[in-house]
Amino acid sequence: MDSKWWKNAVIYQIYPRSFADSNGDGIGDLQGIISKLDYLEKLGIDAVWLSPVCKSPQDDNGYDISDYQDIDPMFGTLRDMEELIEEAGKHHIRIIMDLVLNHSSDEHDWFQEAKKSRENPYHDYYVWRDGVEGVLPNNMRAAFGGSAWEWVPEVQQYYFHQFSVKQPDLNWENPKLRREIYDMINWWIGKGVGGFRLDVIDQIAKEPDKMITNNGPRLHEYLRELSQETFQKADLVTVGEAWGATTELAKLYSNPDNSELSMVFQFEHICLDQMEGKEKWDLAPLPFMKLKEVFNRWQTELHEKGWNSLFWNNHDLPRIVSRWGNDGEYRIESAKMLAILLHGMQGTPYIYQGEELGMTNVAYGIEEYRDIETVNLYKERLEKGYKEEEIMRSIHAKSRDNARTPMQWTSGENAGFTDGKPWIKINPNYREINAERQIDDENSVFRCYQQLIRFRKAYPVFADGDFRMLLMDDENIFAYTRTNEDSQLLVVCNFYDQTVRCPLEEPDASMKLLISNYKDADHTMVLRPYEARMYLKEK
Repeated sequence: MDSKWWKNAVIYQIYPRSFADSNGDGIGDLQGIISKLDYLEKLGIDAVWLSPVCKSPQDDNGYDISDYQDIDPMFGTLRDMEELIEEAGKHHIRIIMDLVLNHSSDEHDWFQEAKKSRENPYHDYYVWRDGVEGVLPNNMRAAFGGSAWEWVPEVQQYYFHQFSVKQPDLNWENPKLRREIYDMINWWIGKGVGGFRLDVIDQIAKEPDKMITNNGPRLHEYLRELSQETFQKADLVTVGEAWGATTELAKLYSNPDNSELSMVFQFEHICLDQMEGKEKWDLAPLPFMKLKEVFNRWQTELHEKGWNSLFWNNHDLPRIVSRWGNDGEYRIESAKMLAILLHGMQGTPYIYQGEELGMTNVAYGIEEYRDIETVNLYKERLEKGYKEEEIMRSIHAKSRDNARTPMQWTSGENAGFTDGKPWIKINPNYREINAERQIDDENSVFRCYQQLIRFRKAYPVFADGDFRMLLMDDENIFAYTRTNEDSQLLVVCNFYDQTVRCPLEEPDASMKLLISNYKDADHTMVLRPYEARMYLKEK
């Protein structure tokens, strides 16, 4: 196996506005992150993926960038960013930037110029179509609701936006635009960043006239050029967000020849608990057998042909312990089970801030939500005649704000997040669930994640072992082995809250119990609610 550092790494995602506030304005910032580097080093992670901190009007929480080469004042200054990169390096942590290359903010200088006239040199940096006001080029919808087309009287044209109206799509067919993007990325590489997460990168080759948004015909051509002009010039990790990725496409994205990206975020497993053919808000029970099938396919089909990213949570997803665990009686056990299940697989694990504490979803009234997608959904479904109770049940389950409530540091005021008024309400359970209580508790969720990270460094089988799913037809147990020349890992997890007998043979004495979520776990194959065990046999 080649020795890419990110194959043995664990990456931690920070949502900056909700991580740590250093100046009392209620919004997390770069100096706040710097103040928590000791904590991150103690956890053991290798890199931090930072959700966008570039200058932005914050229409979509920073995913609408108005200046790619400056920092938004709410987070600090460019000097603060340089200090973060430098200080993180002293803690053996690399900083991964979140780049939004599919669209910019409508307040970016490029767009301000583009809408002045059709002859403006920046006009072709965006996707325009001729038309008549009120007669849309086609019926494409934006992901956040409404039409994907917006009229600009000055040029008598519509521009295309897949997301907010304030997020016009960039025109990757224009080589001048691509060169601007490459120069900007190389500027950041020169600042010492450790890599990039690329927002909705599978949508840069859109063809709106053909109703194509993701996986457009020129996508991989663009990605290969992007990689050659930028990423291949340094020892970076690059991960693309690709909602439409299949295993076959992922082999292109993450080809070991390094021609495109290190890996992609694919979401097949994370979209299972919704009604088929419907939106994420249309809730359905998790089909556990399908979950096993999906993980099995990605683990086996990418082995030695690509690379997996492993995650349950991010800034767009609800908290996994509330979603597929049990955030009541078995919160600690189920949070650890989900961690053990994921971290034994092949790929690079991602921990989203607070996941290592077992932070949970929230159930607020609509007035407490800040996320544009959530607020728009509420309005749209009310207008369509949905009952408010039903809408709120969907929001409580799936709102992106579940992940965006402030990090719970202490049991003190505002969970130790800020001295001011938090930009979004803090989860009321912070007195029980916080870092201060867990960091030195050997039975905490934090300690479980810390141990899993150490194992990944200590045992090569985590990175290079073959994956084999066991008990494929068992409706309660998720079990698998990872095997290389030197050792074998066995992971056995009870996914539910009933005690079950595992039909596997008891591991023999040569298999060491590496970690479990019950203190008195042994080799007997009776699994208590959410019980998880990881065994290691060294040959």
